[in-house]
Amino acid sequence: MGLYINIGNNGFRTARNSEYVDKSGLIGVVNRTLDTIYKFTCVSRCRRFGKSMAAAMLSAYYDKSCDSRPLFADLEIANDPTFEAHLNKYSVIFIDMSNFTPRFKDEPNIIGHIDSEIKNELLSKNPDVKVSDSDDLMNCLVRVHDATGDRFVLIIDEWDAICREFKAGSEAMDRYVTWLRRMFKSVNAADVFAGVYMTGILPIKKYKTESALNNFIEYSMIVPGEFAPYFGFTKDEVSKLCEKNDMDFAEVERWYDGYIIGKQKSMFNPNSVMTAMRQQVCANNWGKTGAYDSVSSYIQMNFEGLKDDILKMLSGSRVKVNTTKFQNDMSIIRSKDDALTVLIHLGYLCYYYEDRTCGIPNFEVWEEMRNAVENTDWTNIVEVIQNSENLLDAVIDCDETAVARAIDKAHDDNTSILSYNNENSLACVLFIAFIAAKNDYIIHRELATGKGFADLVLIPRRHIDSPAIVLELKFDKDADSAIRQIHEKRYAGKLLEYTGNVLLVGINYDKESKTHECKIEKG
Repeated sequence: MGLYINIGNNGFRTARNSEYVDKSGLIGVVNRTLDTIYKFTCVSRCRRFGKSMAAAMLSAYYDKSCDSRPLFADLEIANDPTFEAHLNKYSVIFIDMSNFTPRFKDEPNIIGHIDSEIKNELLSKNPDVKVSDSDDLMNCLVRVHDATGDRFVLIIDEWDAICREFKAGSEAMDRYVTWLRRMFKSVNAADVFAGVYMTGILPIKKYKTESALNNFIEYSMIVPGEFAPYFGFTKDEVSKLCEKNDMDFAEVERWYDGYIIGKQKSMFNPNSVMTAMRQQVCANNWGKTGAYDSVSSYIQMNFEGLKDDILKMLSGSRVKVNTTKFQNDMSIIRSKDDALTVLIHLGYLCYYYEDRTCGIPNFEVWEEMRNAVENTDWTNIVEVIQNSENLLDAVIDCDETAVARAIDKAHDDNTSILSYNNENSLACVLFIAFIAAKNDYIIHRELATGKGFADLVLIPRRHIDSPAIVLELKFDKDADSAIRQIHEKRYAGKLLEYTGNVLLVGINYDKESKTHECKIEKG
């Protein structure tokens, strides 16, 4: 067993000894690329979405130095027609780039150390193969292949660790890109490698407008392709975990669901789900990822419109994003779209391919984004969140004057992103004004109830001892007419199944005075 070559299957064995969700179908997808023009694969996904687990699984499956059949016999891949053809048939080179960056973080020639260490191990396993002192790793692989007939599967975990450590244009980055091209675009690569699988947070770095390795097929949080089912956990998988571990599925769903990946309707964050199962409680695990500081720096960049977009997303809306100009380098952020695209790749935002928008996927990420905002100098947004907490308290206390005053302030604070005297914009103001309610409520805008649509409905989450809230907005009328409309259209009727207590809130905006009036009744 080596450090880099044929490292065995202990990594995946450890996973199988733990509570394991079967994602072995990914192997079949990779198998069908071997020895084809699609053999060079890069799958990028955000932290805590199982990148290293997948890499360890692939290594265990292909590694010819061990017998991994017992580890896969009861998994999905065992029924795949490609299973026998490739099981433990290759020499596997496994490189975790994140193991090198702490050791050589100040070394411009970090890639020289990587090349040398793997080359030396390769030659120690093949002492009879003749090489010259000037041969690099790729030359040595060719000589070993020519002498022994060995074909290699190369697996690189955290391929972009060097990109995250060294800035674009640095000597280390230039050498790394040159090394990657040398390994995978040389004329010998097709003979030496049966397949290559790289994984990391970012897609392959772009130089100008083209990928540094344009022979790779790339799959990402934005374009996951046929790898989409293996990016996260499905509702069915999480439902079974919750049943097995006696966890409330609805609560787990609120915290960790919401990633729309390819054609998958919705996917859960795998690591967060498994942590919740082990700890028997849903909580925010993002602080453990090491990305917090970088996220804070991205969201407070002084790009026009970014601050407003963050506020919109915190309120539950989506915003437009152009992901195509990003250079796949965290050190090159040139626009609002670049900043949002980084947050998509990091998992802080979900990308909706059908309308090219992004939004916050779930409560765990919403809470972390709020924490990140509070750690910036965006005092106005921090005030919006604090004022929202006061507004919710005022509604529950039935303090009509305080509610009207709070909505006046919310309206004034958000004129930069909303047309001031517009009824739809006023509804948006209300949605933003109730940002803090996401802690305890499921918030619906224009929820179909009774005979019509209520402008805003807040339904308490399970185990929350608070009243439901039905809010109707009027424009240049009066708050009493808003309350009457709630009664006439029986908005509250369908909400009684959620809670026995309902507050009816009527809001009117006077266009001339630019003030709000509030009326609250207990339903």
